Amino acid sequence: MSESELLELYRRMVLLRTYDERSVVYHRQGRIGTYAIFWNHEAIQAGATFALDDDDWIFPSYRESAIGLVRGMPAETILHWWRGHPSGWWNPAEWNVASICVPIATHVPHAAGLAWGKKLRGESGVAMAFFGDGATSEGAFHEGVNLAAVMNAPAVFVCNNNQWAISTPIEAQTRAETLADKAAGYGIPGVRVDGLDVLAVYEAAREAVERARAGGGPTLIEAVHYRAAPHATADDPSAYIDLARVDEERAHECVGRYESFLRDAGLLTDELVASVRKDAEDLMRAAIAAVEAEAPPDPELLFTHAYVDPPPNMRNG
Repeated sequence: MSESELLELYRRMVLLRTYDERSVVYHRQGRIGTYAIFWNHEAIQAGATFALDDDDWIFPSYRESAIGLVRGMPAETILHWWRGHPSGWWNPAEWNVASICVPIATHVPHAAGLAWGKKLRGESGVAMAFFGDGATSEGAFHEGVNLAAVMNAPAVFVCNNNQWAISTPIEAQTRAETLADKAAGYGIPGVRVDGLDVLAVYEAAREAVERARAGGGPTLIEAVHYRAAPHATADDPSAYIDLARVDEERAHECVGRYESFLRDAGLLTDELVASVRKDAEDLMRAAIAAVEAEAPPDPELLFTHAYVDPPPNMRNG
């Protein structure tokens, strides 16, 4: 990777981190509802997507709600999504970013289908789907990965294994030694990487994307770490999680780890760190101002695409 690429990767990680931290504050102020925290997942999100071309597609789960930022999607669009405002709807084809998937693993077959469609059309695009370890216990995960494997579709499946499906630990979900081992059942490569090492994630994703684009079919990547923040703002993990392990993980969080690497390589200075952070903070400040200035949505939108004649009891007055 070139110096500019290494620094761009850092910029994206800081942008994602800033978005997440500001969104938690935004929630605590009562300005958005429940929010799915992705603190310390930035290495997976930025690293994997950095291997994609602009024509490739990203299929996020709720944990990757802000992934559109790496494609230049306005932060206010994503904030609006969390507010339930219509301005949070975007055209997936405009950014090649699918709608945020909240049901667990149901977007995995969507990614497989789009990838297969790309292959049938003779196009070079790749579909990359993100999901948590809990998704590998769902039927939709099996159906999607199996379909992609059978059709030799150009797909990359990125499993964010933070070892907790809300409060269910990984050992209560599977008897497999690793989640990457599940790939053998579909006849595809499975790769296990350190989910806090952005360059390791990028390297695994780059190889998987190149393989998919060359006709080699899908790959399952398991990015391993330990969840160092609550599952969501409505969660109290103190009832089930290893708090000592959380403290240990937070001391080695992924953004600081990569920042140290860049400093050791002589690529990052205090001035550049401050500049990157300020840019991210300014972007979020402007996004929040834009969100707050948006007019409330028209209640009629609740009915526009649902009923020709809404039932009288669904209207006021």
